[in-house]
Amino acid sequence: MLQTGKVTLDEAKALQRRLSQMVVQTDQLGEVHFVAGVDLSGVRATGNATAAAVLLTFPQLELAEENRVSGPLEFPYISGYLSFREAPLMLEALRGLRTEPDLVLVDGQGRAHPRRLGIASHLGLIIDKPTIGCAKSRLVGTHGEPGTEAGETAPLVDRGEVIGTVLRTKRGVKPLFVSVGHRVSLSTAVELVKRCTLPGHRLPEPTRLAHIVAGREPGG
Repeated sequence: MLQTGKVTLDEAKALQRRLSQMVVQTDQLGEVHFVAGVDLSGVRATGNATAAAVLLTFPQLELAEENRVSGPLEFPYISGYLSFREAPLMLEALRGLRTEPDLVLVDGQGRAHPRRLGIASHLGLIIDKPTIGCAKSRLVGTHGEPGTEAGETAPLVDRGEVIGTVLRTKRGVKPLFVSVGHRVSLSTAVELVKRCTLPGHRLPEPTRLAHIVAGREPGG
């Protein structure tokens, strides 16, 4: 389901289109007690990158566990194909957690993708868990500007389809782009991102902490 180094762009595109038909856009959550966030740091001088997974209690959002791994990125950076580059390390970081999360927030797109299979959806299908894409920028689609207050939203639309929600999480800062990863509806995804975002912060706590852990210096 996830190939990296030897896959061609045509093969990657075909795989995305095929897997996008398998994404579940309805709620299959059950009770949520633990939420994980995953993120990946930039490439270091060694050519390696670091992925981090953090596990938080829910709804308290207290840090319960963290794991990070480093390794090479075997696929080049090409817009729309992020999962082939970053997902292997993210998967390794997630699988290193001792406690399985009930929900995973991913710093990236889910259905808000040209072929409806961003990294959050790709990861969700591989681990077969509810996932949410929570991106800091838009990849595809058009939208109006949400209101200025935290919690205000606007639909993200592409080719007549609502593919995500533009969510203002903090007054005076740029909104986030929330989309279905897997096994969660869009309305529930937006509500969960709101509940995972602490007052005064732009990013939901799981991905905010994952970003910090991934960016720490070795041994830090």
